Amino acid sequence: MSKKGPTKGSGGKGRRSLEGKGPTPKAEDRPYHKAYRNKQLAERSAAKRAPGRTPNRTERIRVNAEFVTGRNSVVEALREGIPAKALHVAIRIDVDDRVRESLKLAAEQGIPLMEASRPELDRMTDDAIHQGLALQIPPYEYKDAVQLATKTIKDYEKGYTKTQPLLLALDGITDPRNLGAIVRSASAFGADGVIIPERRSVGMTASAWKTSAGAAVRVPVAKCSNLTNALKEIKAAGIFVIGLDAGGDMQLPNFELATGPLCIVVGSEGKGLSRLVRENCDAIVSIPINSAMESLNASMAVGISLYEVSRLRAEQG
Repeated sequence: MSKKGPTKGSGGKGRRSLEGKGPTPKAEDRPYHKAYRNKQLAERSAAKRAPGRTPNRTERIRVNAEFVTGRNSVVEALREGIPAKALHVAIRIDVDDRVRESLKLAAEQGIPLMEASRPELDRMTDDAIHQGLALQIPPYEYKDAVQLATKTIKDYEKGYTKTQPLLLALDGITDPRNLGAIVRSASAFGADGVIIPERRSVGMTASAWKTSAGAAVRVPVAKCSNLTNALKEIKAAGIFVIGLDAGGDMQLPNFELATGPLCIVVGSEGKGLSRLVRENCDAIVSIPINSAMESLNASMAVGISLYEVSRLRAEQG
């Protein structure tokens, strides 16, 4: 009867099995560890940013692009005629009434249709909920704030426009929905433009476009590098500048100066007007409200102010 296994030693296998296998690899070097995956992604991102590298299609689209995403939002934006560069549609999209209308409106408005895979749409829109539809909005072309004010004055003096100049300036508005609502009110009451500073202020994003309900097509939005300096030049051009603030020394109802060239400055809901902006206003005007209410939303305050200005101007004839 023979015995199992070697009878004359192990040939050194036992000794080798006891030898160390070296230091444990780092987590980022182990293929099955999540740190390894993160490292790979980081290296790919770095490679994409490398100078001289040609960006792929999705990356080219994302540069300076804004997107309205989701079926409801896209069809609403198209109904309002918001300027668009392209409508990106997922391959083999599940078609419903909103998709049909979006495709129809895009065709009628001459907006190119681009097919894309869902992963491409995810990357393009930074993982927004797109439901297979993404409307690409071109970068907004801002006017120059001082040039806009000067042109508005000259147009009125030459008789090109019938009403006195009316501008809005926003100090520290960071919510795109507030900006969109303000632009919409500006359009409703015949304002000549909306001025925003370059810093600490929201711009005309896709969300602002959507909230404006297309009004940004009719009312120019202008930028200035420094709002305080811009207000000084606007005043020098002959436009009276008033700031809206709860602690104003004048009240909006029957505001006497509303019938002349006017620029209304509104601050953020929380902080209100900044100190320098406040100091450069010709007057601070308040809207009388119930004492239990601390403040009004910025877009609501603008709407009320524009209505009162419009009413007073209509009375004057």
